[in-house]
Amino acid sequence: MLQKNFPFRFRVPCKHVATLWSKDGCGLDESCRLPNFDALNAENPETSPPPSFELFAAWNVQGLAFSLRVSGKMQRPRCLQQQIEESDGLQLCLDTRNVKDIHRATRFCHRLVFLPVGSGTGQNHPSVHWLPIHRAKEHPNPVDFQHIRTRTSLLKDGYQLDIFLSGKALTGYDPQEYPQIGFHYVFLDKELGNHFFLVQPPLPHDQDPSLWGTLDLVSTEPR
Repeated sequence: MLQKNFPFRFRVPCKHVATLWSKDGCGLDESCRLPNFDALNAENPETSPPPSFELFAAWNVQGLAFSLRVSGKMQRPRCLQQQIEESDGLQLCLDTRNVKDIHRATRFCHRLVFLPVGSGTGQNHPSVHWLPIHRAKEHPNPVDFQHIRTRTSLLKDGYQLDIFLSGKALTGYDPQEYPQIGFHYVFLDKELGNHFFLVQPPLPHDQDPSLWGTLDLVSTEPR
């Protein structure tokens, strides 16, 4: 079935923030919240339940920051290092060139998975994983995970997962020259269900960059 939003190009603003990371995480405020398009694929958008998660994003010349805030959970996130793609968490697909006229990923396309827990002491720490994109023409440079920061705060009914991606971790990141990023996310949760930014299976949502939306790297500063 062709999804309602498939024929359109979706562009959403990504706010410029001077400081993207501190010891407390991202600290992104309401002005950084990305729109949630779940209702577009609902049978009856007017009666669709409120989203169980929110995703915030910001940028500066140093990199990109994301904050996933999840509520309404009764169970601890299920995260298994041996089953990354089946675990609760967030998958991000990013194209630092935002090319929309090809169907196979280039070296500027990245697929990263972030698990809120399951690593470290008591398995209470987050982890990040790079995954190859199926049928990619070429893979990006090897990711140096020292240039990625993550922090999880477990809450009574959910969690908050903060992410900072240094531009050094993203092949081709150059916001001054390329102020648009191809963007797609998948929020996975065994309890709350799986949610997708725009398109979802059976479409090849995590391998075809022409199906991804666009983050406009908005800035009040001259480029």
